[in-house]
Amino acid sequence: MGVFRWGRGERRDGRAAPRDTAFEFFSATEGALFRRSVREAFAEHGLEVTLYAEHAVDDTGREFGLNNLAASCHHDERGVRLWPQLVRRHISVLLRTLDGPSALETMAPEQLLGRVYPRVVESALVERGPFDYARQLTPGLSEVLALDLPESVMLLNDEALDPLGGAAALRAQAVRNLRELPVEGHEAVDQGDGQRFHVVMGDSFFTASRVLLLDELVQRVTGRPLGPDGALVAMPFRHQLVFHPIEDIHVIPSLGGMARYAAAGHEDAVGPVSPHIYWWRGGLLTQLSEMAEGTVTVTVGVDLQQVLERLAQEADREG
Repeated sequence: MGVFRWGRGERRDGRAAPRDTAFEFFSATEGALFRRSVREAFAEHGLEVTLYAEHAVDDTGREFGLNNLAASCHHDERGVRLWPQLVRRHISVLLRTLDGPSALETMAPEQLLGRVYPRVVESALVERGPFDYARQLTPGLSEVLALDLPESVMLLNDEALDPLGGAAALRAQAVRNLRELPVEGHEAVDQGDGQRFHVVMGDSFFTASRVLLLDELVQRVTGRPLGPDGALVAMPFRHQLVFHPIEDIHVIPSLGGMARYAAAGHEDAVGPVSPHIYWWRGGLLTQLSEMAEGTVTVTVGVDLQQVLERLAQEADREG
């Protein structure tokens, strides 16, 4: 893949260099620099940490995952010279959030209600904690509630819900807030070989969560309502949502194109959600793709197969 090129002529190690054992997008040298920056950033706050491949543990036993921070450094186009600064800022915000008073204690209830959103996350993220209220959307993906704070996003556990009105009322408010988010960026992709899909992107941590209101988002972005056959959809990472309304025969080439796009977007992403493509119909998600040894495969069930055959027959009649 050649040498990574960065601003002001700065270069990353080429792909031929030995790779980091945990973060393949780093060379071994870059991985060592990254972890040294992490250790030094914690030390500036008086914390000694034990560094493992993908996380750090302080002397009180607190565990800090490094995946998103590593991906942030990897994608920062300013290059390795600014990694220590990026790491230092991230660790400072993280510790300030953990060690400071909780927003649940310092903010008025009406302020909190204006900041609550539903968030779609990997189910593994909430299966380890007290999130009994979490709603499974499809195997591997769950919906939880989160607070969008000035410096961080805080997932709300079971204990936090009752003081704010309970799960049902709080989710209703969260969905209203999600509905009011602006569409920050949109691109219609046409590959020229029949592959067509839309990419919605934004700085909001809840961009991918707009899949919960996909029919409304499609209407807003395309100006057309979503038809009864639904849409293909993907949420590679938290800042991106990809969709293709199922209307005609273009859905067939778009299946493979979107599946590859989702898998590539998920790889090395900050805030990964899912590498898969899904069929959205009537608010329900059905997973269509799988990843095995770097290869993406797409499998459609009986219901979607019937839709595809009908659209192919309609195309034949019109052709």
